[in-house]
Amino acid sequence: MAETLPAFVSVKFDRVGRTHHFLLPEAGFDPPLEAGEDLVVTHGGQPAYGQVVRSIHPAERDRQRSVPNIQRAVRRPSTDDVTRRLKQEHRQRAAHQVGALKINEIGLPMKLVRVEETFDESRLVFSFTADARVDYRQLVRELAAEFRCRIEMRQIGPRDEARILGGYGSCGRPLCCTTWLQGFEPISIKMAKLQNLSLNPSRLSGLCGRLKCCLRYELPNASGEQFAGCANEGSCGRAGGCGGDSGCGGSCGSCGAG
Repeated sequence: MAETLPAFVSVKFDRVGRTHHFLLPEAGFDPPLEAGEDLVVTHGGQPAYGQVVRSIHPAERDRQRSVPNIQRAVRRPSTDDVTRRLKQEHRQRAAHQVGALKINEIGLPMKLVRVEETFDESRLVFSFTADARVDYRQLVRELAAEFRCRIEMRQIGPRDEARILGGYGSCGRPLCCTTWLQGFEPISIKMAKLQNLSLNPSRLSGLCGRLKCCLRYELPNASGEQFAGCANEGSCGRAGGCGGDSGCGGSCGSCGAG
């Protein structure tokens, strides 16, 4: 008898955010969830409010099943959940406006990117970019007095800013960092040289102003074959192929280079 695979659903917390997979209860939902529906899930050990974007493909279920501490879908939102979510969105917009004004008043060398409030309304998280470390203690005191909750300041880099704001690359597709990348790997100009690309900074830079993440996907492998990363199904499964700085050296067993 064939084993029954667990049911998963894919959820986004932001319009341009990354997709997360959540395990559905054994009893499922009645009626079944559809794309576009709101959903309350457990994310990072806390309740969170998201939107269903698609059902996870059956071929991915085996991989997701082996992930430890898989996150779970909880329930369809109640009227109270929807009301709380609307208030939360309004509070986030207000906090962003107030935060930007206070940053200008104090004269801090930082740029406010996004404000998020946790679903339990216990704290506001202010994400910002800056060229150096910033003493934001006065800002935190004034924001805490204004909103009467815990204030968390989070300094992010240019790549994280692009991931949060979203956009389209020169390829015409949504940015990889907003759709599927789980982290940022080191990128160097050597990767462009190995692919005989023009070293024009305007063509090698992404929306974040840094070298494009996709320079890492198409490195030659140990056999000299171009498009060795995820662009070639028969090549090394490593993000950077078997050549360059990947550290594989043809020993992974999937590229046939060893």
